Amino acid sequence: MINSISRIVAWMKGSGSTGLRLPWRMFWVGLAVRVLYITVGHSYHFRAFQDHFQFGWEVGRIARAVATGRGYSDPFIAPSGPTAWCPPIYPLLLAGVFKLFSVYTALSAWVILTINSVFSALTAVAVHAIAARTFGRKTALWSGWIWALYPAAMQYAVHWVWEIAITTCLFSVVFVIALRVRGIGQSSPPTGRESTRLWALFGLLWGFIGLLNPSLLTFLPSCGLWMVWGDRRRLPQSLARATLAALLCAACFTPWIWRNWDVFHAFIPMRPNFGAELYASSLESNDGFPWGAAISIYPATPDMQHYRELGEVAFCRERGEMAKAIFRAHPGRFSRYTRKRIYFFWIGVPHPIEKSFLTEAFRELNYSFLSLGGLLGLGLALWRRKPAAALYAGAFLLLPMVYYFVTVQARFRSPLEPLICVLIVYLFQSATPRAKLTDAGSATSH
Repeated sequence: MINSISRIVAWMKGSGSTGLRLPWRMFWVGLAVRVLYITVGHSYHFRAFQDHFQFGWEVGRIARAVATGRGYSDPFIAPSGPTAWCPPIYPLLLAGVFKLFSVYTALSAWVILTINSVFSALTAVAVHAIAARTFGRKTALWSGWIWALYPAAMQYAVHWVWEIAITTCLFSVVFVIALRVRGIGQSSPPTGRESTRLWALFGLLWGFIGLLNPSLLTFLPSCGLWMVWGDRRRLPQSLARATLAALLCAACFTPWIWRNWDVFHAFIPMRPNFGAELYASSLESNDGFPWGAAISIYPATPDMQHYRELGEVAFCRERGEMAKAIFRAHPGRFSRYTRKRIYFFWIGVPHPIEKSFLTEAFRELNYSFLSLGGLLGLGLALWRRKPAAALYAGAFLLLPMVYYFVTVQARFRSPLEPLICVLIVYLFQSATPRAKLTDAGSATSH
């Protein structure tokens, strides 16, 4: 494992960072802090409420079904049949943990949270590489250590049995790949075999990202075009490599698509539940923010009975049509909820459980401060025409797009957090101390 991580650190360093020892330390310190928190803070203890549903929610239910021999099925509390509600990588990973360490045990929780923490700590290495290539060594130093040690950066790794930490890490790595293909932070872009390998890895990692969280695929086309556009003198070669990446990405999706066609007799590239999610977001009772599952998860409810009767695909299709009918009947509701979700994505997502006023005020202040700092840092990078500023802007514009139209939760912003971290550090390090400004003015007057 140590050798594998060392190779990853060396690969992300490329020729645009400054030594291996520092990113290596960031990884190990970050991992130690996370595992220590899991162990000492007992975050691996999940409540047995609703038959351990909080242990991974739908993902945990599917993993249990796979581990106990029922196949990829049953995403809710009661058995409900085959499913494609969640893409397959994380449920299958969790199913493997369940097979080795038993279903819903404290040991299984500790293991899966530790796996999350490996990816979360590895993100610090990617953050260091991104910052070093785009803004320099000093920004990389602060950004990497902040990600390694800042509590908000580790919360989803140490508390959530979900794909968030892994997806965030892989997204950060593909951002590094894009920078390397364009030669940002190094003397010249890679050529020949190295460029082909980078494009191939780019396609494979996007395939894995799509099978973890398909919502991030909104950024893929613009990222690929940005990489191709950077080497216009060798456009045919760049297009050939981009085609290779696209084929590898599609190859990752093919087994899942084939499985869904075989089981549901329908073309389901990722998951079929968009209609159900849209319907939940259209209800006035949810005020634009449906919490939890998009249907009532209890076995005796009319929702669940109807879901079982129709099957998952037909149920979600029906719910999608119902959502469209609601928005047609109330044309202002969709735009009003969308504006609310845009606001809350950046300022502070409403919390489903009532907390004290001070707790909520601090949470929203921290959340909005990070947003404001990241957006101001992005604006400064664009104004100064920094390398890859347009790529940062594309991520900020496109990654949240699906959530604006359906629902927003704080965890949905996690893939953007590494970029926000880098941009905040860049913003604050770009501020010129008043003393220096005074000295500069005196020198000019003389």
